[in-house]
Amino acid sequence: MGLWQGPLEEVEVNTRFWHDRRVFLTGHTGFKGAWCALVLTQLGARVTGYALAPATSPNLFESAGLGREMPSVIGDIRDRERLRSALLESQADVVVHMAAQSLVTVGYEKPVETYAINAAGTAAIVDVVRACQRTRALVVITSDKCYRLRDPAARYAESDPLGGRDPYSASKAAAEYVVAGMRAPFVQARSESASLQVATARAGNVIGGGDWAKDRLVPDLINAFRAGKEALVRHPDAIRPWQHVLEPIYGYLELAQVLYERAGFARAWNFGPAAAHERSVGWIADRVASEWGESAAWKRTAASVYEAPALRLDSSAARAKLGWAPALDLETSLAWTVSWYKQFAAGRHARELTLADIERYRSLVAA
Repeated sequence: MGLWQGPLEEVEVNTRFWHDRRVFLTGHTGFKGAWCALVLTQLGARVTGYALAPATSPNLFESAGLGREMPSVIGDIRDRERLRSALLESQADVVVHMAAQSLVTVGYEKPVETYAINAAGTAAIVDVVRACQRTRALVVITSDKCYRLRDPAARYAESDPLGGRDPYSASKAAAEYVVAGMRAPFVQARSESASLQVATARAGNVIGGGDWAKDRLVPDLINAFRAGKEALVRHPDAIRPWQHVLEPIYGYLELAQVLYERAGFARAWNFGPAAAHERSVGWIADRVASEWGESAAWKRTAASVYEAPALRLDSSAARAKLGWAPALDLETSLAWTVSWYKQFAAGRHARELTLADIERYRSLVAA
């Protein structure tokens, strides 16, 4: 299997590839994982999930009824034997690793647990995947926060140094180092006929319906607005690369496809939005309040912990070498997100709302 150096033309999430494909998805009970599970099941994939029980109530995994249509193993990513048993039973062709401690604020509260889940948990999944000879592709999801911060105007590419000034960010950089350190001596030791390709993927700040995590901007805004309260917003001047959750998910699946089919893509990849989506927290809060209506308002609150003043991603490699590109502008992403929550509050089913967004996104990228 030779190295592929050029761009891939017209790469897209291919229904033929994913139909009946065995996929092992960690973190499927989380916000992003539940969206990914729904995309995969709609493509006809045979998905097995592995994760802790949902962390919030409500949560998209339960609200969308995912437990009724896919095997769901409730387990800790650090429990290597349980993880190994679940993976081997799934006989997965592709593994997508999303299980993580995903909140900056929790990283300060529980730094040891954050490092254990995000770094040691990544080591565990790479180790058990290399023992499953059927598995050909592993995509490890990390974060845009894995980079060593410099000038606030800097846009970070995959070749930039890793770092992190808080436990969460540093744990994501550590996960990247874990993959890099295990890829060559362990993964590439497989025979060519049973080769395993491993890549990492870094996205921006994702938004979309069905996220109820505490200390994330959009869920905090929606919860306050629904209660008729003024939302409290920390770091309103901080710049982030905002994107709808479906944008990076489609990038992850496109990456998994090419990893499975050819060598030369086992590296880190950014799946961030266009530069126009790099907006301040306050700007997003204003737009969400405007979309919500009903006199929705927010105010600045004191921040108790450090968070990066600006994060910007350079995703030119994914565009040039994978053919991936975002499909939604930021205003549309926000409109879809707020509409999801308003309709859910009015009694529409979470599954129906989520599948409707998946279908119209699929139509956009197929056009």
